[in-house]
Amino acid sequence: MVSNRLPFSIEKRKDSLQFRPSVGGLATGLESFYKSYQSLWVGWPGIALDKIKEESEAIKTKLNSEFNCHPVFLTQSDIENYYYGFCNRTIWPLFHYFNQYVIYDERLWRSYKRVNEFYCDVVMEVVRDDDLIWIHDYHLTLLPRLIRERRPDATIGFFLHIPFPSYEIFRLLPWRKEILEGLLGVDVIGFHTYDYVQHFVNNVHRILGYEYKMGRIVAGNCVVMPDAFPMGIDYQRFSEAAQEPEVRKEMIRFQKKLGECKVVLSIDRLDYSKGIPQRLEAFDTFLERNPEYREKVVIILVAVPSRTQVEHYRMLKKQVDELVGRINGKYGTIGWVPILYLYHAVSFPSLAALYRISDVAFLTPLRDGMNLIAKEYIASKTEGRGVLVLSEMAGASRELGEAIIVNPQDTEELVEALGRALKMSEQEQEERNRAMQERLQRYDIARWVEEFIDRLLYAKKLQRETNVKILTSKTNSRLVGEYRKSKKRLLLLDYDGTLIPFFGKPEEARPDDELLRLLEKLTEDPKNQVVLISGRDKDTMERWFGKLKLNLLAEHGIWIKEKGKEKKWEMIEPLTDEWKKDIHPVLELYMDRTPGSFIEEKGFSLVWHYRKADPDLGTKRARELIEVLENLTVNLNLRVSGGNKVVEIRSTRTDKGRAAMRWTSQKKWDFLLAAGDDLTDEDLFAVIPETGYSIKVGISPSKARLNLYLPNDLRSLLKELIGGG
Repeated sequence: MVSNRLPFSIEKRKDSLQFRPSVGGLATGLESFYKSYQSLWVGWPGIALDKIKEESEAIKTKLNSEFNCHPVFLTQSDIENYYYGFCNRTIWPLFHYFNQYVIYDERLWRSYKRVNEFYCDVVMEVVRDDDLIWIHDYHLTLLPRLIRERRPDATIGFFLHIPFPSYEIFRLLPWRKEILEGLLGVDVIGFHTYDYVQHFVNNVHRILGYEYKMGRIVAGNCVVMPDAFPMGIDYQRFSEAAQEPEVRKEMIRFQKKLGECKVVLSIDRLDYSKGIPQRLEAFDTFLERNPEYREKVVIILVAVPSRTQVEHYRMLKKQVDELVGRINGKYGTIGWVPILYLYHAVSFPSLAALYRISDVAFLTPLRDGMNLIAKEYIASKTEGRGVLVLSEMAGASRELGEAIIVNPQDTEELVEALGRALKMSEQEQEERNRAMQERLQRYDIARWVEEFIDRLLYAKKLQRETNVKILTSKTNSRLVGEYRKSKKRLLLLDYDGTLIPFFGKPEEARPDDELLRLLEKLTEDPKNQVVLISGRDKDTMERWFGKLKLNLLAEHGIWIKEKGKEKKWEMIEPLTDEWKKDIHPVLELYMDRTPGSFIEEKGFSLVWHYRKADPDLGTKRARELIEVLENLTVNLNLRVSGGNKVVEIRSTRTDKGRAAMRWTSQKKWDFLLAAGDDLTDEDLFAVIPETGYSIKVGISPSKARLNLYLPNDLRSLLKELIGGG
């Protein structure tokens, strides 16, 4: 378990350290799971390292031995810039749609990255091979990728406890790509609702270009399964709370104070996303319009202090204080105040007592990931009476449809809902609550945990069962060993997506110095024959690689040039480009209809690129174009194929496999390696004998015997070959 905070906080008083349970939804919600499994919890212990530097090792030992926790120590500067800074001045307001509060500060972002790396270091200290790693919430969005880079085979889950925003909101973040890439280091990513899943998937598609198919995203070196897991509560704890003596004692105390008044409960952290001022304004309007309720109804407003170092929270506190004072001054009498304002956290007995005695729970956040308070309130009403008024902007509203669901920005609707709740018959209250209670009892916190863990294990099993065979260290050692022993070697290497990543424009993917040196060293070895294969035109291949002792294949094998200064480019067999005049106008039409797309013309093929187009539109147009072209080319001996953000049209009489046979059939090779990344390379893999090595760069089923994650992984393998070749 990895989260920003441990379930225990450390306080230093004089010379002694005190360990107290952390207050908060995450720590409370996961406490029962954490205690019932063989778990280790990694997180910050709630105190700055500056204050406990000398005791840090003793603290680590105590947390490990007594609480099964492993601390991540942060300095006061880290806490200010990472937690109060980027987490709560950037991510929190943006993800809750409060754009006006968001701060975009490179310094805060650097701190966020650095602290995520601290967490990774600590996880690496304690993780074992068969562990499940479950990361929680927006403080650690970069952590999954950091762990994946250091432990490629790790089983990693992530759960976001706040909303995930729509594309129009999320795209405002300057570091949007880094955060999405960080999250895509997982096997399973969970959200409270399907709305948030769809927002995440849409952002991944539009910003990074990865497709979402069959419930999965294939992203570089990961297959990610996003899904909705609405978080439950410890239902039994709240439904049975009234039997506890301390809870009954608190109920009696509250009832004496409140007398015969109807009780409306409003309980939240003091956060601008909770809609507390709007709620108070609605209560003001309600009392103004319904004078018969004066001295007969009380709102208990529990506002738990939150992030008091952040200026917007201090401003909110001032606003709420003034509203409470104004309403109490306007309507209050000697024996009655309309709002009882509690600005502090409440103990469990007090909380359970407030749930039990209140007639209405008035919960109207402007935006909320789930809102477990709504669920706890319903679970507490075992006698069946009590009305829940709940914002439609809370994730819980998807499950608690029998509540009175309201738009938190609509004052008229809030006023009407409050009146309706106070007048609702006991029979109707019981009917509504029973339905919600049955649902919450079935899908409690234990079921939530169980479903997430099951999904995580299923995702890992599915990855193992698909035709994807990652090049393990054992296989890698065998491959390198065979290479070093061999005398006649053939290396068939695709270029784009295999030796170099994809770029927005084809001309940007020119070879870097490191790659040129790597190819040069491979070709200098007299035992090696290296064939560089590409879908690019022969002029580009000549310009980029003509000076190296490489065999070159252009346009997927239409053009061939064997190494040697005297060698010229030749065609495998005579082809015509007469068909272009019929196909080009069709591509132009789709280029005009798809802003950002363009046409690349080669000697004997045409390519329509849509990497720079809107991802949704580009994907849609590509499907349409392929269908149109397949009908148009049915009698023209042309192949229409979809690749990585491209649609290509070329002759059916040539492919990489047929072209590669010029070398594979020449002599008996004692080492043969072929590497590629897309559908056009499947023809190449098909002609590689079982004694050779075929490698697909990317995580998807293939005729290749092995898979590597990224072009850099293949380069690393080739460097290893050179090192001992």
